[in-house]
Amino acid sequence: MALHRDPNQELRLFQTGEHPCGYWPDRQARDLVLDPQDERLAELYPMALGWGFRRSGNLVYRPHCINCRACVPVRIPVARFIPDRTQRRTLARNADLECRVLPAERTDEQFALYQRYLQHRHANGGMDDHGPHEFDQFLVGDWSHGRFMEIRTRGIDGHRGQLLAVAVTDLTALGLSAVYTFFDPDQAKRSLGTFGILQQIAWAQRLGLPHLYLGYWIHGHRKMDYKRRFHPLEAYDGHHWQGFDGLLDER
Repeated sequence: MALHRDPNQELRLFQTGEHPCGYWPDRQARDLVLDPQDERLAELYPMALGWGFRRSGNLVYRPHCINCRACVPVRIPVARFIPDRTQRRTLARNADLECRVLPAERTDEQFALYQRYLQHRHANGGMDDHGPHEFDQFLVGDWSHGRFMEIRTRGIDGHRGQLLAVAVTDLTALGLSAVYTFFDPDQAKRSLGTFGILQQIAWAQRLGLPHLYLGYWIHGHRKMDYKRRFHPLEAYDGHHWQGFDGLLDER
């Protein structure tokens, strides 16, 4: 299958075979994948985000399941974002933390936190045995302009504070993409996942970028429903971006 960006350049798309769905254990999934060998992936990736695609390692993919349309690409138009009451409380609760954006290069401290997070949140889910190679393969990639946003307690006397979370983020000319966030499972009261998104929104605003891409909201899936709490939210219907509530009305 191919898409055409202009008359002289063809974008090759591959359709995967069916594989177990990572969200619904009783369903089979399949994806559309941009040609992994295309040397223009770094150039094409920002546009692919606008077509509802997402990055995992070096792969740029979009769900393309036969009998399921539960995965909906969503993004936040950051200039119009207004935090709600709960999100304002989250910001206040974490006012003692500091954020620092770093190159996407794994450290031992980050990897240890990643392992703790997976063992707590995804035990026996196929990811809890990830080693350093799998970490790099999943979160870093070879061509993406990724960054690690570290969230720490404030340092004292020149010493770094405790690492509480890492928001893995792709930086593109058309927006930021929230790839993955992992955090200290003992800090549940801080709502660090929400805090990480709020910090990514602020980051995009500082850079003057229009959107923060959040990946997929999944209809009926409790763990993905938190994305609906960011307003305004836009959803991709396969052809156009529209207000999230409008898309729900069509379902």
